[in-house]
Amino acid sequence: MAYIGLLAQGKSDFDHIEAYREDPFFGFSLGMNQVPSSPTLRQRLDQAAACEGHPWGAIIRESNVTLLQKYAHLQPITIGTRAYVPLDGDVSPFDNGKTRKEGVSRTYKGTDGYAPMMGYLGHEGYALAFELREGKPHSQKDSPPFLVQCLRDAQAIIAHRFAAAERPRILVRLDSGNDSTDNIDVIREEQADFLIQRNLRQQSPEAWLDRAKQDGVKSTPREGKTVYRGAFQEAPRRGPAPGRCVYPVIERTITADGGQILLIPDIEVAAYWTSLSAPPDDVLPWPPDHGTMEQYHSEVKTDMDLERMPSGKFATNQLVLHLACLTYNLLRVIGQATMGHPDVPLRKAAQRRRIRTVIQNIILCAANLVAHARQYRVRYGRGNRWGHVIGQLYAYFAAD
Repeated sequence: MAYIGLLAQGKSDFDHIEAYREDPFFGFSLGMNQVPSSPTLRQRLDQAAACEGHPWGAIIRESNVTLLQKYAHLQPITIGTRAYVPLDGDVSPFDNGKTRKEGVSRTYKGTDGYAPMMGYLGHEGYALAFELREGKPHSQKDSPPFLVQCLRDAQAIIAHRFAAAERPRILVRLDSGNDSTDNIDVIREEQADFLIQRNLRQQSPEAWLDRAKQDGVKSTPREGKTVYRGAFQEAPRRGPAPGRCVYPVIERTITADGGQILLIPDIEVAAYWTSLSAPPDDVLPWPPDHGTMEQYHSEVKTDMDLERMPSGKFATNQLVLHLACLTYNLLRVIGQATMGHPDVPLRKAAQRRRIRTVIQNIILCAANLVAHARQYRVRYGRGNRWGHVIGQLYAYFAAD
């Protein structure tokens, strides 16, 4: 890797090759003058997925944790007086309709495909684990073991990235599909906090509004809109230990767009189980951010073109999804390394680089490898404003 970093800066001569022959990223030292065809690659993936003596999923998971321990830049969020790193879990259907692939069945979105569970760490969107599942099971099925794996990996990453005195806690954020006491028990055993949206099955909005008027704090952002925020202790459906529930209840009597007076008020309710002791005004800005998680899913399904799984075998597709998790993080790490770089030719400020941006501007950047006078140099076009940034990225990763 160090040789590639020097190569990108045009500082390496031919004699440096022998010094880096053990570098696994140096293609010449491996004799990689060809790549396998797609049928050969498919056969090798099938063989790896069917090999019981080699747990490829565990190996890729370990590599993923090592990568994030070294390069993940996590910025904690503050709730009350404590710092937290969010861990988001969600199911995203993969449309694989009109196929006979193993495990394809009807998803809750009404399409035929898979419904993998995906876990992300931090608001930067680092992937912790992708678990392929059949389409028809409920999203809560097998979620506790998945949470245990994600929590332990997240703890290992955070312990490596933060000093003990400044170490933030993990905040698990789940939507109403994972409103289960089993998840809460797992999170408590792993010594983390949680913010899980309640599944309001048999509770009417009018009953929540009556309760909010008695116990909640009232605010009026505009005419015709009243917001109540509050918290209370309530026993879950299973188990004697009561849990804390925070809620916002919104009552609208006048529409925001046209000022139309509603004959029947519109009542919107959202409630969350939480282990946080901060006031509701500090907790409620941090429920599961479905919009952001859908962007993460979109980057996997669209930017990396993985929604249509490549194989007809479930085990092979699972292996491909494990590899996709590691690849996703490699691209994310490259993108985050460009954040704040003064030479990046992008105008809009952002908290993270989209995977598509990294692929188009960095991975697929056109270049020419020139061999002259026993030296190798990488040449970019005169109008390519990413060339200098890529050279510094190579130097940054080669330094490690």
